[in-house]
Amino acid sequence: MTLPFAIVSHTLWDMSDIKIGLIGGSGLGELIRDSNQGARHEVDTPFGKPSDAILETSWDGLPVFLLARHGPGHLFSPTHVPYRANLFALKKLGVTHVIASGAAGSLRDDFKPRDLVVVDQVIDKTSKRPNTFYEKAAVHVEFAEPFCPVLRRLLIEEGSGEGSGFGVQSSGGKETSLAQDPASLNPEPSSSLSLRAEGRTPNPLRVHASGCYVCMEGPAFSTRAESWMHRLWGGDLIGMTSMPEARLAREAELSYALVALVTDYDCWRKPAVAKKQSGTGSEVAPADASVLLKEIIANLRTASDNAMALIRRVVARIARDPGALPASPAHSALKLAIWSDKAQIPREEVERLGPLWMKYFGDADHPVPAPG
Repeated sequence: MTLPFAIVSHTLWDMSDIKIGLIGGSGLGELIRDSNQGARHEVDTPFGKPSDAILETSWDGLPVFLLARHGPGHLFSPTHVPYRANLFALKKLGVTHVIASGAAGSLRDDFKPRDLVVVDQVIDKTSKRPNTFYEKAAVHVEFAEPFCPVLRRLLIEEGSGEGSGFGVQSSGGKETSLAQDPASLNPEPSSSLSLRAEGRTPNPLRVHASGCYVCMEGPAFSTRAESWMHRLWGGDLIGMTSMPEARLAREAELSYALVALVTDYDCWRKPAVAKKQSGTGSEVAPADASVLLKEIIANLRTASDNAMALIRRVVARIARDPGALPASPAHSALKLAIWSDKAQIPREEVERLGPLWMKYFGDADHPVPAPG
């Protein structure tokens, strides 16, 4: 069943209500762990502890909560990241909007290493991860648009403003501004933004306005046959961490967007090989794995710097003009999603998951028994 998730309410936020969560994956997670200013929150949840303490700081007057997805020392593999604890903890701290990042391999020639992608679709291939908070009730959230159109729009629009260093380019090469067409929540996959790295490199980088992310279980990477299959499915990126994170964010009624950091081409595209001279002529030299790894790390660092610059621009925009952030449809995702008879859901379960869904339960759902 598909509900009109992309229909956005125009109720505007008061700045005092907005709290931004930032989940950093490979690359951006290191920048988060290096942060040492702000209050550290050690949060307990019904699903255990999150990946790490959550650092509360302030950007441009807005509260920002930083969480490194893989924890100290990058010890959590994608399968073992405590996704439920991470999202529950952010919700418990009052976070309203989450911008996540994660490294990804490219499945398309046009999605180049060091590019950023404001992801709009996902194909879930994970199989070993708990993917719901609600184990004692039937809760079915709408998920046709897995990423919040409100946050996606802001990430894209911040690339189109004058002096931002971005430019939106259509497939025909004509530059347009998404700020002039705020109804465009889901730009065509061919649309992209040009981002000039701020003081880090003279070369422009691009932020693609959409892309389909295939989330695999891992921890091993794809076979070449699998990589070609993912391309045939319509995937643009391959990664290991967007799910169940995006689905849990929806279940927690959190506005959630993902910025993917392209580090390399997946194995469908064989790496370039060098030619060396020998006494009998030119020979093809095998690709040097250590050189390739250094390239990937350099790509990740550059993409991380630019992702942080983009996210900071979005936060500054919200702080400057909270009215630019209409209420997200994600914030009422549970309104029609609880299919169970609320009176028969155990009261202790309602209270256990209170930060997520308590607003949908009243005294009539669990009346107090009459004495005697």
